[in-house]
Amino acid sequence: MFKVGITGQAGFIGTHLYNYLNLKKDEIITVPFEDAYFADEDKLNEFVNECDVIVHLAAMNRHNDPNVIYDTNIELCAKLVRSLELTGKKKVHVLFSSSIQEEKDNLYGVSKRECRIRFEEWAKRTGSYFTGLIIPNVFGPFGRPFYNSVIATFCYQLTHGQKPEIHIDASLQLIYVMELAELIYRDIIAKPAGPSIHSYKVPCTSEVMVSEILGVLQGYRDTYLQKHTFPSLKNKFEQNLFNTFRSYIDHSAHYPVKLIMNTDQRGCFVETIKTGMGGQFSFSTTLPGITRGNHFHIRKIERFAVIKGKAVIELRQVGTNKILKFELDGEIPSFVDMPVWFTHNITNTGEEQLITLFWINEFFDPDDPDTFFEKV
Repeated sequence: MFKVGITGQAGFIGTHLYNYLNLKKDEIITVPFEDAYFADEDKLNEFVNECDVIVHLAAMNRHNDPNVIYDTNIELCAKLVRSLELTGKKKVHVLFSSSIQEEKDNLYGVSKRECRIRFEEWAKRTGSYFTGLIIPNVFGPFGRPFYNSVIATFCYQLTHGQKPEIHIDASLQLIYVMELAELIYRDIIAKPAGPSIHSYKVPCTSEVMVSEILGVLQGYRDTYLQKHTFPSLKNKFEQNLFNTFRSYIDHSAHYPVKLIMNTDQRGCFVETIKTGMGGQFSFSTTLPGITRGNHFHIRKIERFAVIKGKAVIELRQVGTNKILKFELDGEIPSFVDMPVWFTHNITNTGEEQLITLFWINEFFDPDDPDTFFEKV
């Protein structure tokens, strides 16, 4: 069992890594971290003392003054190294997130390279464990627009009625945030038996032009956001990009989406789901007062469509407290799509049987269900 702490736990990568490691409870205990610990030596020392593994993600990425970025990142590194030395932690495994910006002359890249070297020197002095990760551009759900990545910025703009602009059309080496989290997890559990100092370049999982990314995202806006049709996703990168795009939708304003009911003397006809890919269709009946669900997915794409009865669908992003509630009525058929990393449920709030149609983009696999139980 490894006790793992993450500096920068509240950041983009830190949040995903913390949540992912919490799914590995048989192997990992997460040690909570707060940014304020860097301003309190005693708190930082307590945190370091409790950890077997520290993943140092805390850093500043952007600022109007590049010198502030450099000074901040060097200071955070120095404080952690000092705490490691003060506490005498020699068997702790430190993993450090550097960047492919190391290869450039900007002060952010320089700060990352110098921090990695400082950790390597600490490990040599103390006979400790160190892994330096030189990471390509990271994208994924909930990234901060205008800060974390151009993909986060494009997704936010396209889902909020803004017009994205390309300033430099370059080829981006990319890794999805959950792919990075899994890689870090593997590095954690593969800790060597003796002291080890190792830095390596994390391979990108896709390389795409900025203009190509924007074109795909504009397609998601036109096909999915405006026409409510699931697009064709040709590969894993496109699925990851689509799930990233969906995370920027204002769910409380967008859902539930009312379906068009075509009625004549025979009855009615409603198109519930249009998709450019395969998947699994199903339906359920739910008795009054019964709740289904209370689970989340980290990759699956799913739609709930209520066609008979009354229901409340609840969503809550994992790691947060805000609950979104949507009332649906089969008299006006409507749907809600389930974002990744949102635990969700559906409750029959009426007096008759509830009928719900479900679509999910992959067949159920009991060996890899991508279903994690957590009450909303």
